[in-house]
Amino acid sequence: MSTAKEEVTLSLTAMINKEKTNVLFALVDNNLADIFLSYLALPMGLIIQLLKQHYGDEAPNMGSLNSLYNGLANLDSAYFWTEAGKLMLLNPKNSLEKECSKLKINLNKTQPTKYFTCGYWPCSGYRNANASMYHNTNKCPSCGSLMNREIDVVGKNSTHGDGEVFVVKPISFLITHDMKMLPNVTGSIFESIKYLGITDADEAEARSVVIGLDEVMHLLKGLLSSQATLADIVFKKLHMHHSPTTKFESFNLPPEMKKGTTSSSKKMKVNAMVQKSNNKLLFVQAKEEFVEFLFSLLTIPLGQVESLLGGDTSLGEIDNFYRSIVNLDGDRYLTLGAKGMLIKPKLPPKYLSKYQIFPISEQKAPDLYYYIRYYKGIEHLSPYKSEDEGTLVSWVYSKNLQGEVSFVKGPGMFMVTDDLTVTPLCMVSTLSTLKERKITLSDVEELELDIGLEECLSILKSSLISSNSLTNGLIHVLKKQPKQEH
Repeated sequence: MSTAKEEVTLSLTAMINKEKTNVLFALVDNNLADIFLSYLALPMGLIIQLLKQHYGDEAPNMGSLNSLYNGLANLDSAYFWTEAGKLMLLNPKNSLEKECSKLKINLNKTQPTKYFTCGYWPCSGYRNANASMYHNTNKCPSCGSLMNREIDVVGKNSTHGDGEVFVVKPISFLITHDMKMLPNVTGSIFESIKYLGITDADEAEARSVVIGLDEVMHLLKGLLSSQATLADIVFKKLHMHHSPTTKFESFNLPPEMKKGTTSSSKKMKVNAMVQKSNNKLLFVQAKEEFVEFLFSLLTIPLGQVESLLGGDTSLGEIDNFYRSIVNLDGDRYLTLGAKGMLIKPKLPPKYLSKYQIFPISEQKAPDLYYYIRYYKGIEHLSPYKSEDEGTLVSWVYSKNLQGEVSFVKGPGMFMVTDDLTVTPLCMVSTLSTLKERKITLSDVEELELDIGLEECLSILKSSLISSNSLTNGLIHVLKKQPKQEH
């Protein structure tokens, strides 16, 4: 008998045209709908990891995010306040980890959250209930020893007994050829048929399609390259390689964000090196605050990216998918609180940096209580507090010397290229960059730029589809700069 774990497969019913060339729509049950909805919970850095793991050398590039991720991986840990901080950015957690663990096909490949206490046994006690979510990377604030002794959580809150994740059972959904998701109810079926232009039942043919990990990954990849991925799955064209083909469109700050933005709103300064002869941005010199902002892009869930950009990433199909969920009656078709968690997912606990410029929030760290039996050498955490025992856990996380949540060590200066590759700033690397591009020093000018919310959102949007993220993101700021006398 084989001990190998069998791959989980599900199925959908696709309606295809008579000529068997196009998918009109697909019918998916609550299990598949849950899986597709979970895309919105995935942090951008985790998506890059998943694509690399699944496709290897054939993994597609996501605009500038791959080079941003690789630059983070290659940056020495000495440039971070703690090694834990770098690991948090490199391996961003899914804030809906608990919900995604119940999916039939779970793309959230990160290890379930574990908890660690001080490795020095006499230190751990009622007065020093310190705990960390990262092994061997944070130091105990009480004695300085590494937090490396794993501790169990007992009495965990139970999950849904009926197996519901995001979708209320037994609701099923229709997914259109352009990835809009509609509840499969009587009214919407006929509305959808009319929307799809089907006038005769003979025009459509039903086909059952098996869906496994390959198909789920292909759909995720396709959603981020704005291609007809549903047809690829139905017609088994999973070998098709799609790269983003959309052009960057300038970003306009949504009205609701403009209301809270003033001239005194938070801004960051960078020095941009621009080639005079063609007005091309070469790279910027930036302090740790801007670099930390860039690295934090990798921790933002896809649904939050869509929310920040007003459902307009320039990647058509994921925008269609997201907006259809925004328009969905969450109270009727989704589990309690699921819609809000998906269309505007929060960061995991302790991920919100002091340099975060976006209007996003993080989950509250769980309230856990520390229990110990010295005479038995037993300790554990619990979400429940007894009448006479239990000390509320004090969480240890990445902080700077001022005790503020921060990742990148300062003061420091970095070079950021147009594709968001971050390296430590030094004269040798600067001159080498200019030499490689055959640019003379006389053809370079330095401009000091103020970067605020609008510029940061524009960089975020461009990072999804372009390797010229800084040029696209800062173009309107560069245009405002006064002409330099040559």
